[in-house]
Amino acid sequence: MDLELSGKCAVVTGAGKGIGLAVTRTLADQGVAVVAGSRTITPELAALAGVFPVALDLATADGPDQLLAAAAARGGADILINNVGATRPRPDGFGSITDEDWLETLTINFLAPVRATRAALPQLLEKRGSIVTVCSVNATLPDPLVMDYSAAKGALLNFCKALSKEVGPRGVRVNTVSPGPVETDLWLGAGGMAQTVAAATGAAPESVRAGAAGQSVTNRFTHPQEVADLVVMLASARVANMTGTDHVIDGGLTTSL
Repeated sequence: MDLELSGKCAVVTGAGKGIGLAVTRTLADQGVAVVAGSRTITPELAALAGVFPVALDLATADGPDQLLAAAAARGGADILINNVGATRPRPDGFGSITDEDWLETLTINFLAPVRATRAALPQLLEKRGSIVTVCSVNATLPDPLVMDYSAAKGALLNFCKALSKEVGPRGVRVNTVSPGPVETDLWLGAGGMAQTVAAATGAAPESVRAGAAGQSVTNRFTHPQEVADLVVMLASARVANMTGTDHVIDGGLTTSL
């Protein structure tokens, strides 16, 4: 399907791996020029044609401004994909989460997308563009194991809904995608959720992974490409009257209406 994205410019945060890399690749395959922000320019990101990697730290106050300045130099962004985020499991509970932990989690999962959106909005208003933010099922399924992350994603979901009401009449669409567990380093990499929970409980990482997958009706993790396909569809004019919506992709993990 032609998503009518060829010739547009997109900004993707957290583009070096996982969902962000899959989104970047999918946009580039659609003929989009992608300004890709990542703390580290991975070989996979550097190898993509039509992609302009920018090495920066999106957790800093000026990181998002630098990224959107790079987009402005290429004619301005039509699309912003807020993907950057991170979490650490808290097996020792609420009391173990320090002020520094809270600030770190809120900065990368909430303030970084807010700052990127603020920096991008003048360009997006001019282009009547689109924002898609990768949120999480934990925004509406609070989990004590990731209490600070859940709170940050809840704030992010609320922010995106409010923003959609403000900028929708001015031609900018704002939507969110909320994945459940995804086959990325956040869950399966060194120091990820599976390893950390396994170390705290004495279980094998493979058992933790299988238990998490088994909570969904499909009995598996979501693939990064599946999330990317949904994100890119939402960014396109194929769904031009869709704004203020959250799209859950979790294999049926969420049981509420």
